Amino acid sequence: MARYAIGDVQGCYQPLRELLRRLRFSADRDRLLFVGDLVNRGPDSLEVLRFVRDLGGNAQSVLGNHDLHLLAHHFDPQRPLREGDTLQPVLDAPDREELMAWLLQRPLLLHDAPHGDLIVHAGLIPQWTARQATEQARSAEHALRATPEKFLAKMYGNKPDRWEDAESDADRHRFTINVLTRLRYCKADGTVNLKLKDAPEKVAAPWLPWFEHPHRRSAGARVVFGHWSTLGLRRQPGLLALDTGCVWGGALTAVDLDDPEASPVQTACPACQQPGE
Repeated sequence: MARYAIGDVQGCYQPLRELLRRLRFSADRDRLLFVGDLVNRGPDSLEVLRFVRDLGGNAQSVLGNHDLHLLAHHFDPQRPLREGDTLQPVLDAPDREELMAWLLQRPLLLHDAPHGDLIVHAGLIPQWTARQATEQARSAEHALRATPEKFLAKMYGNKPDRWEDAESDADRHRFTINVLTRLRYCKADGTVNLKLKDAPEKVAAPWLPWFEHPHRRSAGARVVFGHWSTLGLRRQPGLLALDTGCVWGGALTAVDLDDPEASPVQTACPACQQPGE
């Protein structure tokens, strides 16, 4: 059995199927671990959702910011779609309710302690251990599933930008969502900057990629994440970044988590949108 981690699919169904063909994926033998953003911006979000759901226990995915964005539109039909969103086919699908019920049950974080892996969509603040991140993720998941309309209505926003400044449950859940699904850069004290999206060489101190801060308390786990197409594939001890810009004309990437010598497997993707859209 192989465990394959796969980067942001973002509605690119045909590249996903081609990637699995190259992996020689077998649903009765292998497991797929998606780092989130199964949907949006690509042309076939509906097909991706149906396919991953139908894999059952052979596939797991954490929630990304675009997956949460889809849930927000499902539970609030009056919310206008953004320019560049390609979610309408999902919202018009006859099996929309079943798909959204399945998506709502996806976790914000997967902690595979026996293998030492921590899978999130975006990142972690330096102050969180793997256990603390898991606890905050579970708390937010519970609140999301209990009252999704209420939770998703309060999810959007960049404040608070420090964990210590969260004064209510809504603040704490928003901060958790922002860290796990949107984070790229933060300060050593855990202040997050959700507007910075460039590659690390273009961003000045005191802002650093969340994983480059000394004494990061989650460093004992291998953190597997996506979300950051300008960072691209990065594979180093304790870290695996997998967003290689599929929807922008880059590639969709898979890595065998149990074989450190195995080369990443990639399939090229046609550009569905232009960067910055």
